[in-house]
Amino acid sequence: MATRLSTQLTGRIGEHLVTAELARRGIMATPFSGNVPDIDILGYANRIAAPIQVKTIASDSWQFNINKFLNIEPSNKGQKILGINEKLDRGLVCIFVALGETLGDAEFYLLKFGWLQDYFLKHYKGRKPPKNVDFYHCAIWKKDMSLHLGKWSIVERRFRIKE
Repeated sequence: MATRLSTQLTGRIGEHLVTAELARRGIMATPFSGNVPDIDILGYANRIAAPIQVKTIASDSWQFNINKFLNIEPSNKGQKILGINEKLDRGLVCIFVALGETLGDAEFYLLKFGWLQDYFLKHYKGRKPPKNVDFYHCAIWKKDMSLHLGKWSIVERRFRIKE
């Protein structure tokens, strides 16, 4: 099990790797080191400033609370999915980082939060007894994100790079 410190270090490594890659692509960027909810990096290029969310792992899956994406109602019969969480910023650019053994082995998966919300709406089935229906853990694996691997065009379009 990961310790809180190792989880925080993993997150900071990912944010700095993304910040460096954005700079390589002509986007000024600064990380907030976990101090701003839902915004890990602020990017700026071509007179456009935009937030970026970064999620980093040193394993095979990214972990979430399903309530961020879906409205869930628990009952003694199990969780009922009521629909999407309208408060989620579906257009927020998110960069998922899978750390490798060495610096050059990191993988970057780029998408908007709306895609992830749609993914969970389709795949999350809700917990049923005897499982704890008040538990809201969900995850997505690297294999399910393959179409987003190296898709820097999402960021380039957002900042009007290479148009």
